[in-house]
Amino acid sequence: MPELRKDPVIGRWVIIAVERARRPKGFRPPVTMPEDGDCPFCEGKEACTPPEIFAIRKDGTGPNKPGWDARVIPSKTPILNVESEINRHGRGIYDVMGGIGAHEVIIETPKHIANIADLEETQIAKVVTCCIDRFVDLSRDERFKYVLIFKNYGWASGGGKVRHSRTQLIATPVTPKRVKEELVGAKKYYDYHERCIFCDLIRQEIQLKDRVVMDFDGFLAITPFASRFPFEVWILPKQHNCDFSTLSVENRLNLGKILKKVLTKLKMGLDDPPYNFVLHTSPFRRKKSKSSYWKTIEYDYHWHIEIIPRLTSPAGFEWGTGFYICPISPEETAKYLREVETP
Repeated sequence: MPELRKDPVIGRWVIIAVERARRPKGFRPPVTMPEDGDCPFCEGKEACTPPEIFAIRKDGTGPNKPGWDARVIPSKTPILNVESEINRHGRGIYDVMGGIGAHEVIIETPKHIANIADLEETQIAKVVTCCIDRFVDLSRDERFKYVLIFKNYGWASGGGKVRHSRTQLIATPVTPKRVKEELVGAKKYYDYHERCIFCDLIRQEIQLKDRVVMDFDGFLAITPFASRFPFEVWILPKQHNCDFSTLSVENRLNLGKILKKVLTKLKMGLDDPPYNFVLHTSPFRRKKSKSSYWKTIEYDYHWHIEIIPRLTSPAGFEWGTGFYICPISPEETAKYLREVETP
């Protein structure tokens, strides 16, 4: 029988449609598009990209030259633009503002490698350091309220034809709706329980074990109770922290380790599927801001990464209702991923 499950953070309902269930090995990724020409992101092709904003480089090497380990550049086709003005105003009943923001690309390796799962743990830690540097720098621009880090891997995920490992970040002048739903839900829980809902979730999942994929070096990887998609995985720090940008050097490496292990399990167990991941962290808080409604955010919110393999597509019912239909239980997918052996 199908089962409706409610997400404990934002109250979203999903349908675990077990009667439609496929075995874990029955999920196969869509066909990948062929790679399109020369890669502009490889070492030695620095002139093919906009000038770098930040880079982790070998000693003695200069900007926009070979010798880098990880590199951040502006997007050639930005969704939002730093040079715009906010200019918020009304247009009848509609609210309008300028397309202000920042859109950057973190090139994760000088080598032509497609999947971050194939990088060394220390290399992934350098990518995390690039992300944190950009968070800190962009937080100084008072026009921005939020930075979203996300990855599109594979054609079906929006990753494009160039198969070179990279992550993107976009700074926005408003807090995204999906994040705000989590912030509101977390605050409501804290107001009633005086505890972080994510910390309670971590404790319960460790105790139950059914949905734990991996418990490793201060991080927990789980398939969420109300999974929207097959093999959806969340990675959370076990120690409470609302700000990703405060991650210590040691924990950057630990995050690199668990990211590599989880993404390698997905690659090996599901035949290298396309996927997206997003990092949800707290918005920027400024003392003089009128938006001081997150007064307990340091205590009630908990940053995390959501990994979503692109194995199914929402259809009419999902778009019309806001429900998601997941054709396999998170308990089964967690068990399957636990059993996938990695190098």
